[in-house]
Amino acid sequence: MNCETRKFVRSVWLAPAAALLLVAAIAQAQTSPSAVPTATAVEVKLAMRKLWEEHITYTRNYIISALAGLPDSDAVARRLLRNQDDIGDAIKPYYGEAAGEKLSALLQDHIQIATQVVKAAKAGQKKQLAAAQRKWSANGKEIAAFLSRANPNWRKKNLEEMLQKHLDLTSAEVVGRLNKDWVADIQAYDDGHTHMLMFADTLTDGITKQFPGKFRK
Repeated sequence: MNCETRKFVRSVWLAPAAALLLVAAIAQAQTSPSAVPTATAVEVKLAMRKLWEEHITYTRNYIISALAGLPDSDAVARRLLRNQDDIGDAIKPYYGEAAGEKLSALLQDHIQIATQVVKAAKAGQKKQLAAAQRKWSANGKEIAAFLSRANPNWRKKNLEEMLQKHLDLTSAEVVGRLNKDWVADIQAYDDGHTHMLMFADTLTDGITKQFPGKFRK
């Protein structure tokens, strides 16, 4: 998953319906202050949830494929990287092109480090695993700092805690599968899925508070 792979993903794949819905729902109000909002907060919340559900679902798919050595692991990784671009695109109508690209880049790093975590865990390389997990946590703090600067309703500490919990639950999936503890593995994913929806809602709630006039009642 090098730079060339990311460029390929950006140029070939179309954005999913959720990303298009989220952007279309807010673009008109963002570009024209006098325009009548065309989407409700609930509609945008559902679209945001869809994007972050894809994030956790394809992360799980990658974990399963990579640990099992399945031939689809690279294809799953490309689809997962595409999702990070879609999430970045979704905030551009609010925070601009540069902000969306920055978020995409941070999330791309998040996925790249995740692959290092999976690889080190599979190989039983404890030092490399610990180093990758430290990088992962640092990246989560970067994401939290970036988002909190963009929106005062997104408190940095809260975002850091939520992102770290996401990392911990994802790690628990990896450990569960490596140990063939399928109950623990499934529980970690279920908990992580619920947590990711909460995180998505936190983002949407912050946006609706910051831009209340951009949503149809």
